[in-house]
Amino acid sequence: MNILQWHQVCACDDIDEEDVMEFEHEGKLYAVYHTATGFYATAGLCTHETARLADGFVFGEVIECPMHMGRFHIPTGAAKGAPVCVNLVTHPVKTEDGNVFIGLAAD
Repeated sequence: MNILQWHQVCACDDIDEEDVMEFEHEGKLYAVYHTATGFYATAGLCTHETARLADGFVFGEVIECPMHMGRFHIPTGAAKGAPVCVNLVTHPVKTEDGNVFIGLAAD
């Protein structure tokens, strides 16, 4: 059983709707998104060529990689077409007292 540790990313107001923010923890990059349906988090690097997803573009619930325009479904991490074919890892997110938190497995 994985035990989650919650890490504060930012204030809810720090990420505009249809935007993404990079979060780094212990040398790993994560992407935290604000969509019309809420906040989400995925691995921070594209599975195709390791471009930073925080430099990409959010369209509804899709993030487009800035390097080769591969697209992923934000809530599920599902790859949505060439050149990406490997899904993103997703992470739980919660909001509390006006802040966004990401849940990461404790070591």
